[in-house]
Amino acid sequence: MTSGQQRLVLVLPLEPLAVGDSFAVAEWPLHITVLPPFLTERTVDDVAVLIAEVAGTQPELRARAGSAALFGRKHDIPVTLVVENPELTLLHRRLVEAVRPLAARPDEPAFTGPGFRAHITVKGPSRVSKGDELILTQLALVDMAARADAAGRAVLATLPLHRFS
Repeated sequence: MTSGQQRLVLVLPLEPLAVGDSFAVAEWPLHITVLPPFLTERTVDDVAVLIAEVAGTQPELRARAGSAALFGRKHDIPVTLVVENPELTLLHRRLVEAVRPLAARPDEPAFTGPGFRAHITVKGPSRVSKGDELILTQLALVDMAARADAAGRAVLATLPLHRFS
């Protein structure tokens, strides 16, 4: 990462987050990553404006927890898959297209990955169970500071999804 670049990620937290919330890498609140980590030289405000355009037309999402699986390079990270959800997949695609112009390298996996597989990583005793209904009401833009950074991850912006009437 060069000077001026930020590494960001966009998530749908299961419980709303607030700007300024921070947590260690191992203590991430439960969430669905809707746009994987990406590099940008643009400001958080620039990125948030584009995300807000998508969020402003996106109703809150209802999804269901599915089967357990193992993710990661070594297939050793336990997750719960989210049952296939066309609305969630469409939101992912819309966000990829909205943020791609601000990416430092538009060929990053966040923007070119072949298969979006919505999932929730198990964090110690925190997890969702197969069949759980998930009501997703917010997008959160999170700073992916270096793993060694004592400050951990920090929420830089939150954007509500519209509530059903």
